Amino acid sequence: MITLEDVMMILGHRTHGQPVTGWTDSSTSGLENECLMQFGTALRPNDHKGSGIKLTWFRSLKRRLPLTDWVSKKMYVKCHIMLLFGTILFCDKSGATVHLKFLLLLRQFSNIKKFSWGSACLAHMYRSLCQASRYECKDMDDPLVLFHVWAWIRMPSIRPLPWNNYQLSEDQYRHWTTAYMRGRLDDLLPDGFLWDAYNSD
Repeated sequence: MITLEDVMMILGHRTHGQPVTGWTDSSTSGLENECLMQFGTALRPNDHKGSGIKLTWFRSLKRRLPLTDWVSKKMYVKCHIMLLFGTILFCDKSGATVHLKFLLLLRQFSNIKKFSWGSACLAHMYRSLCQASRYECKDMDDPLVLFHVWAWIRMPSIRPLPWNNYQLSEDQYRHWTTAYMRGRLDDLLPDGFLWDAYNSD
């Protein structure tokens, strides 16, 4: 299964440091006050859904920032981090919002680098995989980029084709269906899995 080593090697995030934890005020007023305090801009009702701030709000704010002083540069970096959280590290099923609880961790700008973001990302993925294993679940909200790259590194037989080889091998891969890929995974032998993927060789 995916480990802290995989998170560190694939995403490059810290797997040691302060835990990503804390108290969250999920009220609308708390969400609006937090954005006003950190970005000097109030959220409108259509800029959030429950406790999730829409990623379009961060993208729009990021484009408008002048980057002429330290304060605007900090806000730019915070917007960028929140977009990374909402699209890669802690994405939800909608793919359109990021939870307020992560913004609260960015209050102290100098402390951002001290958190163990890699550990939190891995914990978030394990939780999402547990929920996705339930029979009534239709979608996943984990960091799928991490999951895909891990699978492609560890199981070379399911890697996507390099584009320059695709035309030559198109006939071989044209009929790879979901059922066929499940069968390949079921039949995977121990030597088809790279147990030591990050050695110097």
